[in-house]
Amino acid sequence: MIQEGLETIMKLAPVIPVVIIDDVADAVPLARALVQGGLKAIEITLRTPVALEAIRAVANEVEGAVAGVGTVLTAKHYKQAAKAGAQFAVSPGATRKLLDAAEDADLAPLPGIASASEAMVLIERGYRFAKFFPAEAAGGAPFLSSIASPLPQLQFCPTGGITPEIAPRYLKLPNVLCVGGSWMVKKELVAAKDWAAITKLAAEA
Repeated sequence: MIQEGLETIMKLAPVIPVVIIDDVADAVPLARALVQGGLKAIEITLRTPVALEAIRAVANEVEGAVAGVGTVLTAKHYKQAAKAGAQFAVSPGATRKLLDAAEDADLAPLPGIASASEAMVLIERGYRFAKFFPAEAAGGAPFLSSIASPLPQLQFCPTGGITPEIAPRYLKLPNVLCVGGSWMVKKELVAAKDWAAITKLAAEA
């Protein structure tokens, strides 16, 4: 039950946008643009000082959005993100300490793996879903294809180096539910507040 509700979130769309918010004022219009384009699950990474405030704004003000938190590295991050309204939490890796903390978290964890051994650690703990990161650098779609048969217990959201051209290679695999990417939230589009362009790219994704 540790990942309760996560499968539904991962199946909302083929892509989960990975978002970095520098200005909290951009959070709501950006999330609305993504939701309008059909991308409801939104990973807001903890890479800027305003990330938690952005998560809170999206969770409270954007109808249809499922706010998630990314770059979760500590137990404190879980607690802060859950309090802000995040419904899922994405980590680049999966240390023992972080996995222990996830068991007490009030949101669904999606820890990252980059090897078969790391995947087996999650399986031993009862996980059914994982992030594959950094996807392209860690072996890409061929790696996930190769572990689909020996490790059928896990399904993945590959993230890292994913582009619109590469995404279909992953999405056709039996052990991939969705991919994570940032191509629809390019910095220049956010800086220009071109929400219509972001909605268009989200719809295409």
